Amino acid sequence: MCGIVGYVGGQSALDVVLAGLGRLEYRGYDSAGVAVLADGGLAAAKKAGKLANLHKELADRPLPTGTTGIGHTRWATHGGPTDANAHPHLDDAGRVAVVHNGIIENFAPLRAELAERGHALASETDTEVVAHLLAESFSSTGDLAESMRQVCGRLEGAFTLVAVVADDPDVVVGARRNSPLVVGVGVGENFLASDVSAFIAHTREAIELGQDQVVELRRDAVTVIGFDGAPATVRPYHVDWDASAAEKGGYDYFMLKEIAEQPKAVADTLLGRIDAAGNLSLDEVRIPAAELREVDKIVIVACGTAFHAGMIAKYAIEHWTRIPCETELASEFRYRDPILGPRTLVVAISQSGETMDTLMALRHAREQGARVLAVCNTNGSTIPRESDAVLYTHAGPEVAVASTKAFLTQLVACYLVALYLGQVRGTKWGDEVRAVIRELSEIASQVERVLETMEPVRELARSLADQDTVLFLGRHVGYPVALEGALKLKELAYMHAEGFAAGELKHGPIALIEDGVPVVVVVPSPRGRSVLHDKIVSNIQEIRARGARTIVIAERGDAGVAPYADHLIEVPATPTLLQPLVTTVPLQVFACELATARGNEVDQPRNLAKSVTVE
Repeated sequence: MCGIVGYVGGQSALDVVLAGLGRLEYRGYDSAGVAVLADGGLAAAKKAGKLANLHKELADRPLPTGTTGIGHTRWATHGGPTDANAHPHLDDAGRVAVVHNGIIENFAPLRAELAERGHALASETDTEVVAHLLAESFSSTGDLAESMRQVCGRLEGAFTLVAVVADDPDVVVGARRNSPLVVGVGVGENFLASDVSAFIAHTREAIELGQDQVVELRRDAVTVIGFDGAPATVRPYHVDWDASAAEKGGYDYFMLKEIAEQPKAVADTLLGRIDAAGNLSLDEVRIPAAELREVDKIVIVACGTAFHAGMIAKYAIEHWTRIPCETELASEFRYRDPILGPRTLVVAISQSGETMDTLMALRHAREQGARVLAVCNTNGSTIPRESDAVLYTHAGPEVAVASTKAFLTQLVACYLVALYLGQVRGTKWGDEVRAVIRELSEIASQVERVLETMEPVRELARSLADQDTVLFLGRHVGYPVALEGALKLKELAYMHAEGFAAGELKHGPIALIEDGVPVVVVVPSPRGRSVLHDKIVSNIQEIRARGARTIVIAERGDAGVAPYADHLIEVPATPTLLQPLVTTVPLQVFACELATARGNEVDQPRNLAKSVTVE
């Protein structure tokens, strides 16, 4: 969602803020703006569209130079993507500027109140009311942090707010409720941002703000209080990657770079989880073993690509632990009144750790007495902090909106959770756990081999650029892979793409098959689940007989399927449960190349944001 940057220090605030906004473009946005404190006043500029539009506006009408400022990239919620609705928003006198991520649910009555008191609001947004309320409060308190605390007490919804005031030019104030905000701690300068990538070029020391907290930044001080006014305990942490990790590194797109980084990301997710004897050791899982032995149901909650990882995890968890496992869309979870209790383990999967639907599902689970384990890529984010335990994926920064390496590392983390539960509960012997760990340790090199053979996949994708529809079929763990392949094509190529369980073909989807329709089929290994292999070969024959153009992803050397493949994509042989780690990669490359051939923006697909921080 929206990207926020704030700065106070000795550098040009405009330069720092604009560079930070550039690093946050991956989050998705439709307008951008900045505000700078200088010469006793406040100057702002904002434009609908990409940052290039804002840069042109600043070139035509430069802002004065100052060392305190804020900036924003907006993803429209209340009010369309126009210049007037872009952030920052100012009060009537132009002395207070505010940027905002999230939704203020009670903005309508607050707006009506302000209008009655003579305020003139210039936009359709919910955000603008905050600027006016802050100005009113500051006129009596003279303290922007205290004014922010008072105003937040009147707001309902999920929000991150960052503000400056011309009357106190050396301070930036922020506040958060259910929406991310991170402090970057420098030397003689401090930063606020939605994501550490905005300030990683300046400092790798950070503080993640807690729920319902207000932060005041000055050049040499960071002060945090709760919405109740009490001093807050802060949690500093060190970011273990640098600015170069978030650069394209010679690739045309971040997505291409992140696809190429997957072997390393998979290996990094395993680092520190396996001891010298080859045994599994998950120090981050702080739930006592005695409690894990009492778990009688596991529920996985996630959204989008993470949900597909959860679907695959269900197969591994039930097979290795014999515990019933459900996979739930986080956006639906709490609304259907799920049955939870102290013996339920909820696994919440989120790349950003700020996915609002998943966060609210987590909170509902904890209210019902369940224990929660988070699988996450972002250190210090909200979901891990509010969970009982966490397993970080260590994928490094993922900038492209369409998730790739986050998906593979989520799978690896979920496999580790499943093995750990099997180890603790005694449903897997030590030598069995070590055998799977050895197989997982080989996956990075297998993914590398897949990536080395992708040129025919790229050629195939380019040849399908004019197609309207691509269908995907899979069985067992191949079914969620089919769903993920279809999602990637929807996200990037803006094509009609659907994933189906192959066994459901004759229950309706086969009606979609007509001459020339491309159908991607994920084929299980003939070694592990031979009955499933034979059935999916029959499915391929059925669709081919009706004119489908079959694109088959199969294990290298699978002679049984080769005669029925118009296009055969071979992957290394892997155990059945681990096969998604190699079969997903060609689908990522396929979607990226097809989107490129259609002239689409690969890293920032239309209408999408990297982190969905509102419901």
